[in-house]
Amino acid sequence: MVAATVSAQQPDEVITTDTSLVQLNVGVVDKQGKAVTSLSRNDFAIYEDGVRRPILSFEPTEAPFSLVLMLDMSGSTVNFRQQIASAALRFLDALAPEDRVAVVEFNGKGVKSLIGFSTDRRKIAYAITVLAGGAGQTPLYDALKFSLRELSNEGKRRKAIVVLTDGLDTEVRNRDRAIVAKASEAEVSTAIKPETSSQVVAVLNQADREGVTIFPLALPSGDPKRLPLPDPAITAMYDAAKIRLQLLANRTGGRIHEIQSLTDMAKLYAQVAADLRTLYTIAYQAPNPGSHDGKWRQIRVDIARTDLVASTKPGYYAR
Repeated sequence: MVAATVSAQQPDEVITTDTSLVQLNVGVVDKQGKAVTSLSRNDFAIYEDGVRRPILSFEPTEAPFSLVLMLDMSGSTVNFRQQIASAALRFLDALAPEDRVAVVEFNGKGVKSLIGFSTDRRKIAYAITVLAGGAGQTPLYDALKFSLRELSNEGKRRKAIVVLTDGLDTEVRNRDRAIVAKASEAEVSTAIKPETSSQVVAVLNQADREGVTIFPLALPSGDPKRLPLPDPAITAMYDAAKIRLQLLANRTGGRIHEIQSLTDMAKLYAQVAADLRTLYTIAYQAPNPGSHDGKWRQIRVDIARTDLVASTKPGYYAR
């Protein structure tokens, strides 16, 4: 059986896990890039380090999700809160009725749950319309950790986070600022190593343990190309923040959507809802569940039909 293959990235680009049950969110498209959503368990073959593993559970694309809608209500979004609320409401309309949704806002006052997981669209919509917002700091990664903890109580359901943000976490940016301050002029643009941030690594590890897919919606206020002054240090910090959002998506099987114009926000939310409906969720047992040697385990997903292409995370560290 020849198959479409998911190739591995370099090991230092892959998250770690401490669970012996490996869960994958797998997207499948044809050669034209159109999502294929009608496959069954028997269409998939999973390999770890070249050895085929039995599939223990399989969720089709129409299976319901538990998802957290995370909204950045920091000072950088103060001028378009109404557009955010309207777009989020459109997102609710595009979800399946059985999808359970929680709403979390984060701003200078911290992280706040506006409503826990529910299928009651009226209650969720009300929570969105009463967004308070606030100025000050942006605790993005604290909010992601909070949302992942909330999702850990949702059992074996499929799980996702949709986060609207500019990516500029205050604590992480302060560390980045200290790094570029010590760098020479020639080293500024490459001094920050975005993937080594302890905050980012913690979120990615937790997301992997819970099998959570993350979909960032990147606000234009975080786009380094839109900075009014081409200061190398500031540009480097904005670049690093954007790379981290891309990492969150890539390493959890999600996809980043960049908001070029606020008028596009509702359309992109609808696209995320469509993305969710194209994912299969597959779990398998690691070959050596008791082995925690810290070594890289390569994952390959094969599809029975050679005209299809699969995408998922490429592997994990056995820790």
